[in-house]
Amino acid sequence: MSRKRVLSGGKGTTTITKSKFGNFLLVASIAKALSQTGGTRNLDEGSIPLSEDLVLQVLRRNTLDVSKKVNFFKWCSLRPNYTHSAGAYSQIFRTVSMYCQNQHHLFPEILDLLTHMKRDGVVLDSSSLKLLLDAFIRSGKYDFALEILDHVENELEMGTTTSCFKPDLYNSVLIALVRNNQLELALSIFFKLLDASKGNGNEGGFVADAITYNELFVGLRKADMRTEFRRVFDRLREKNLFPLDSWGYNICIHAFGCWGDLATSLSLFKEMKEKSLGSSGSHNPDLCTYNSLIHVLCLVGKVKDALIVWEELKGSGHEPDAFTYRILIHGCSKSYRIDDATKIFSEMQYNGFRPDTVVYNSLLDGFLKARKLIEACQLFEKMIDDGARASCWTYNILIDGLFRNGRAKAAYVLFSDLKKKGQFVDNITYSIVILNICRDGRLEEALQLVEEMETRGFVVDLVTITSLLIVLYRQGRWDWTERLMKHIRDGNLMPTVLKWKATMEASMKKPQSKAKDFTPIFPYKGDFTDILNLISSAASSIGSNDKETSSSDADQWSSSPYMDMLADQVNPNDHSSQQFSLSRGKRVQEKGMDSFDIDMVNTYLSIFLAKGKVSLACKLFEIFTDMGVEAVSYTYNSMMSSFVKKGYFNEAWGVFQEMGEKVCPADIATYNVIIQGLGKMGRADLASAILDNLMKQGGYLDIVMYNTLINALGKAGRIDEANRLFQQMRTSGINPDVVTYNTLIEVHSKAGRLKDAYKFLKMMLDAGCPPNHVTDTTLDFLEKEIEKLRYHKASIKGPNKDNFS
Repeated sequence: MSRKRVLSGGKGTTTITKSKFGNFLLVASIAKALSQTGGTRNLDEGSIPLSEDLVLQVLRRNTLDVSKKVNFFKWCSLRPNYTHSAGAYSQIFRTVSMYCQNQHHLFPEILDLLTHMKRDGVVLDSSSLKLLLDAFIRSGKYDFALEILDHVENELEMGTTTSCFKPDLYNSVLIALVRNNQLELALSIFFKLLDASKGNGNEGGFVADAITYNELFVGLRKADMRTEFRRVFDRLREKNLFPLDSWGYNICIHAFGCWGDLATSLSLFKEMKEKSLGSSGSHNPDLCTYNSLIHVLCLVGKVKDALIVWEELKGSGHEPDAFTYRILIHGCSKSYRIDDATKIFSEMQYNGFRPDTVVYNSLLDGFLKARKLIEACQLFEKMIDDGARASCWTYNILIDGLFRNGRAKAAYVLFSDLKKKGQFVDNITYSIVILNICRDGRLEEALQLVEEMETRGFVVDLVTITSLLIVLYRQGRWDWTERLMKHIRDGNLMPTVLKWKATMEASMKKPQSKAKDFTPIFPYKGDFTDILNLISSAASSIGSNDKETSSSDADQWSSSPYMDMLADQVNPNDHSSQQFSLSRGKRVQEKGMDSFDIDMVNTYLSIFLAKGKVSLACKLFEIFTDMGVEAVSYTYNSMMSSFVKKGYFNEAWGVFQEMGEKVCPADIATYNVIIQGLGKMGRADLASAILDNLMKQGGYLDIVMYNTLINALGKAGRIDEANRLFQQMRTSGINPDVVTYNTLIEVHSKAGRLKDAYKFLKMMLDAGCPPNHVTDTTLDFLEKEIEKLRYHKASIKGPNKDNFS
């Protein structure tokens, strides 16, 4: 019996082995035939017993090219009495998805396979579809992914897809839509899925993974869709169904900070730290978190805080990277902290990081704004020696800086040399040169450059056109607009400008509505001297949640105590805490047609106010604000400046109040106007308090602000304070200009401190600062004062005593 069983068992085993060996030989012969020229034509239909197992073995053959596998799959589907199973379709889709990243010609094959699948009555399972979508998303072919989805699900009909596919499939769909810039559709699907999940109690419903909502956040941030970003953020945090991961926190901290919502950014950092204490460290703030926070602090003007956080970063176990140094150098350069920027630049090199073009450009711009021409030239030479490639932007910074520092001839020579070489010149370069030529009133030369600009194929932008319009108006040469139109390649822009001008002039001629008669255009409460209280309250509102952290509440082991303090001070419900903008307001916002109206309003305000036509400027402002055009900081600053110059201080106060009500952040130009107004009112005693509040709000002092303060203090007789401010200016790394020296010479002369006035004159000449016509007038006054003093001393002490000190 035992022998019989063994023989029986051996016979069965032999049969199975022969069957497996036969299948192996058959698969090998099919693979060989497919690999040869002719492909499926080499196969014998009658000699191949098709089965699902055989087809799967051929499809899993690693040595066979994917196109050969697809052809074999189609060949099998054409055989009579054979239909592919769902498993076979899943295998072919899995095979194709592995190679579609490099072989885009397979896309039509996939659509063909889906058609065959429908004909065979096989339903595509969710996992196979997700596999295909993910494959095309990884390869960057988002259109293909969405077309496959449309092919399968009839353009994402929500009523049918939920019954056919698993909810997690939509994570891939949303990623594809976001990366294909179809954000509106992605948001619509996203909110519908969230609503459906909420209705089902989130049981078996859609569950967004971290990658999906992070992709959505990034897409909305890039598209500057602030409202939609906030809506998604709030919805995800409802009942904490979709908690943020560390990348999600970093993205949101960066986005809200870039939009001026410092309170939310700091609150998220605080929440991140709290979560890290109760988790396995997955929410610990990382280098990216600190870089985002430093960037946000620099962006809202709190560069001093950013520098302290940077020092904390170095002691927290994280080492600064190239992005950290780039952010800090840019922030310090923009806020005139030139010495700090130079130190950070040196430390960056010492730690082995090679500065790139962006870093050099930031520091170069800072040097030129601080009137450090020698240092700027040395830095440019170092940049070339270190192998950092100078870009068009580099040369634009140089040309603009030379113009601003009174080296117009050198700037034009550099511009001409670059044109001859045919490199590093773009439309911005031309715009810079044309703008500065227009300021000098050289209209003919500016128009010639416009013609040359168009000949070289550069597009004349709105900045250039409005600069030309201003000088055309000042010189009364409107007949030259036709000449300008002939040489502007963008056929729609110039006619649009002229149409806007005609509409504006027609509106200005219409009789004004009597409904607002005897009502001020800028209502105000109090007077201009109350400005200190308003600024103080605005500054205190940022830290309205300030509280002294007791030793028991503070984390003694925290690696970021200063950041913790900043986060504790903010009000998490205040989403508009930015009171000061580091960027100076621009006449042209350069946002295309979205900002066209306000760009033109700013241009004509400049034209009217330069002529002293304040009433026309006010009417223009009222007409367009009534039409819904939102004013920007440049608009308000222009109106305030004109009122201060005319002595209408209460009206200027009204403009400033409206600026705050419209949540329009003040910039350095706003504070310049405030100091000028206080100086004219004889209230220079408030200047120091205003300055303190400016610094608390993240402000900085540029050369114009220093000159304004020195002038206000000097004319108020506060000479010692003016001198201290001058020393502070030099200590901060800003070189005085001719206006600074003229002001100091004048105020010291009028105060009878002639020796000090002469000292500043000598200092001016030693610094190589060329005098101007104002200097001549000031020196004439100084000479007369010296003569008076000599005459006075001579009459008392005798003719040999002529020492004027």
